[in-house]
Amino acid sequence: MLISPEHSVSSGASVLMVEMLATVITTAVALSWPRIGSGWFSRAERLFGRLARRRELSVLLVGLIACVVRLAMLPLSPIPQPFVHDEFSFLLAADTFASGRITNETHPMWKHFESFHITHIPTYMSMYFPGQGMVLAVGKLLGHPWYGVCLSAGLMCSAICWMLQGWLPPGWALYGGMLAILRLALFSYWGNSYYGGAVAAIGGALVLGAFVRIRRSARVRDGLLMALGVIILANSRPVEGLAVCIVVALGLFWWATKKTKLSAAILIRRTIAPAAVLLMAVALMGYYNTHVFGNAFTLPYQVNRATYAVSPVFLWQSPKPEPPYRHQVMQDFYTKWELSEFESTQTLSGFLSKTGQKLGIVVSFFFGTALLAPMILLPRVLGDRRVRFLIVTGAVVALGLSVNAWLFPHYLAPFVGGLYVILLQAMRHLRQWRPSGQPSGLCLVRAMPVICVALVVVRLYAEPLKLTIGRWPTAFTWSGTDPIGLDRASVLAKLESYPGRQLAIVRYGPEHVPFDDWVYNAADIDKSKVVWARETDTTAELLRYFHDRNAWLVQPDLGRQEISKYPRQEQDGDQHTRMSMTSANEGVRQ
Repeated sequence: MLISPEHSVSSGASVLMVEMLATVITTAVALSWPRIGSGWFSRAERLFGRLARRRELSVLLVGLIACVVRLAMLPLSPIPQPFVHDEFSFLLAADTFASGRITNETHPMWKHFESFHITHIPTYMSMYFPGQGMVLAVGKLLGHPWYGVCLSAGLMCSAICWMLQGWLPPGWALYGGMLAILRLALFSYWGNSYYGGAVAAIGGALVLGAFVRIRRSARVRDGLLMALGVIILANSRPVEGLAVCIVVALGLFWWATKKTKLSAAILIRRTIAPAAVLLMAVALMGYYNTHVFGNAFTLPYQVNRATYAVSPVFLWQSPKPEPPYRHQVMQDFYTKWELSEFESTQTLSGFLSKTGQKLGIVVSFFFGTALLAPMILLPRVLGDRRVRFLIVTGAVVALGLSVNAWLFPHYLAPFVGGLYVILLQAMRHLRQWRPSGQPSGLCLVRAMPVICVALVVVRLYAEPLKLTIGRWPTAFTWSGTDPIGLDRASVLAKLESYPGRQLAIVRYGPEHVPFDDWVYNAADIDKSKVVWARETDTTAELLRYFHDRNAWLVQPDLGRQEISKYPRQEQDGDQHTRMSMTSANEGVRQ
């Protein structure tokens, strides 16, 4: 879960409104003065074309530009604070991997540390596949987990550019790589949170880029790159990645049996190395599952969802009986939000509404209004033989996502390279559009990157300009204006500044929103400077266990940066413990 409707911003002008206005003005100019700036654009395109023909350099530059520009923006768009359940789960994995472990032992007080998307039994670890956690661990070793996010965003843009070179002329491939920087790397949550997206996009781009190259020459190198892409998908977005890989496998089988002139012996020899890499990866994944979840065939997600979730993922499934919950905030999330969202899709009207919402998310995140005009020519693209395979692949992925109860943009990450091919092919058709003999289509295509660059400036200065991120789901398009996550980070910084080790006991109000959870811990809980725990009827045993720590009461729903001393309680008994909880509000204000 990335953001809920409760986090939407509806007041004031939004970045989306600015983008829509810029698109309308640009379209009017292109229709009225289609030759404006044609000389300057022509010179720029010639320089751009010379660079694009140097394919390896283009791929390298796209990735470097994405990383360097984002790092240069840090004074105005600083390293983000985590706030989503999933982000803390991935950060737990990163802390574990960076410490040289693949999981952590269950803590004796684990019931006080239960939180979303984290397993405690049989081991204490993120419920997710390890791909994103590994990337964040690299960043942590470099100084901060977000550096891994920045690096993955740069690699994503390079991988997309490389993939596009296999499907389109080099100039269009470089153009697509630059659009990926402007639309995905700089401001979307793929590059501005710890949530993921870029990793799966890298895997999908490698698979689809290798596919088109294998059909031309069947080189072992391309087979190895495809194997790497499959491994990345299997450890980041396995379900959507599987949809892409199934279509690719069928396409390769058809090519090998019907189209290629290479003998079966040659094809087998060139398949041995990629197959060996895949088998090694499967063995390592089994080793990981065994040590983290207790069985080689128990996949990530399974243990956690079986323990806490009521709602299934796919629409043909039925809800499960409600398990016993120890914490109200977790019960509210799984039985109120998740289940109600799932049940709303069970009716025809709910399914159609959810499908429209999903389409809106895809359009707003990947295209916005700035890149929407070329999609008018999508019917022409559907008839292009060169991209027909990607159209089929996209249809299969879309079918799979349509039966998923939820959709967030990173679900589509394995196919983002295919989306860019379709978009750029539509741009190529739009470029030839000449109403009344005037090059209006050419002017529109040339203006699109100008709009995207202008939006970078607008988004960078959105806060001083009093611009909001817009209403959900358009808020998915980027991150940067709302101080989400800063309240918990402020309390954490305050506690870390105190001498000694601290214990933060969190008490929520009755109307607490379950998306804003504060109880997350590092991989090694006992060695952490600050330990976060939930207040329960057995808090006294927690206080005894952490007798050497300063205990604090944190109440996010009263005063997000106010904390008070938590009274030590030596006696057992639920009534006495609850009295202590009531009197804690009268403690010393810090």
